[in-house]
Amino acid sequence: MTAPPIRPAAFAAMLLRALEASDGRRKKRKRNTAPDSLGMAMKRALLEGATTSDPDPDEFEGFLLERALPEGGGALAMAREIFEEWRLAAASPELRAWLEEGAPSDDAQGEGGGADRR
Repeated sequence: MTAPPIRPAAFAAMLLRALEASDGRRKKRKRNTAPDSLGMAMKRALLEGATTSDPDPDEFEGFLLERALPEGGGALAMAREIFEEWRLAAASPELRAWLEEGAPSDDAQGEGGGADRR
């Protein structure tokens, strides 16, 4: 038996917390991370929109594409990535539990991000 789908708003809020840790890693890199920052900004905007609008699970893919199409390119890639991550969270109890725990990460510690690792 599979778990019911995570509401898009709840998933988006959880993924936004996970992005905080990813941003912490990005800031530590010694190379130019401007392209990473642009992609993260696109992803963050789509996730914030999903958090606010909370589309029905059956409409989540269309919701993301509708918002990404005007931007094209990178925004479409981020919309597809978010949708695939949402599907993976529905299929993977481990990923879902990690997100529900606040996406604990060593990279987020000290920056107000995810929960502490034990």
